[in-house]
Amino acid sequence: MADSRNRLDSPIGTRSRIVPRITIDQEKFGRASEAFARAMGTGGFLIGMTVFCAVWLSWNTLAPASIQFDPRLTNFTLLTLILSMQASYAAPLILLAQNRQDDRDRVKFEQDRQRAERNLADTEYLAREVVALRIAMEDMATKDFVRDELRDLMRELLEELRDDKAEKGSKSSK
Repeated sequence: MADSRNRLDSPIGTRSRIVPRITIDQEKFGRASEAFARAMGTGGFLIGMTVFCAVWLSWNTLAPASIQFDPRLTNFTLLTLILSMQASYAAPLILLAQNRQDDRDRVKFEQDRQRAERNLADTEYLAREVVALRIAMEDMATKDFVRDELRDLMRELLEELRDDKAEKGSKSSK
C-alpha cells in the first residue's frame, strides 16, 4: 500500500512538502518597501541614476569596442533590461507603500473623527452646564438685591425703634 502522506486524497497537512513554505513578515516587508519608495523619490536618487546612465552610455559609446559590455550598436540592450527590471520592481513596491500610507491615513482619519465626536459631546455638555448655571443664577439673590433688602429691613427696624421710643416717651409723660 502507498504511503498515506504522498496520496492526493489525504489532507495537505499530512502530506510532506516538496517545496518548503516561505513565510514573509508583512510588516518588515512593508517597511522595506516604504523605505525603497522614499529613497526613489529623492533628488539624490534621481541624480545618482542620471550619473549612472551617463557613465554607462559614455563608457559604451566612447570606450574601445573590445572593452564595451553593452555596445551602442545593440542599442544598449543591457541598460534597457536593467532599467526595465528596476521599474518592474519599483512600481509594485511604490504601490505597496501607498497602500500602507492609505491604511495609516484611514486609521488617523477614524481617530480624528472619534476625537471630534468627543470634543462635540464635551462642548455640548459644557453648554448645558453653562445654561444650568445661568438659570440657577437668576434664582439667586444678587449683591445689590441683598443690600437693598438689608437697607429696607434696617429702615423698618429704625422706624419700629422710633415708634417704640415714641410710645415709651408718651407713656412716661403721662
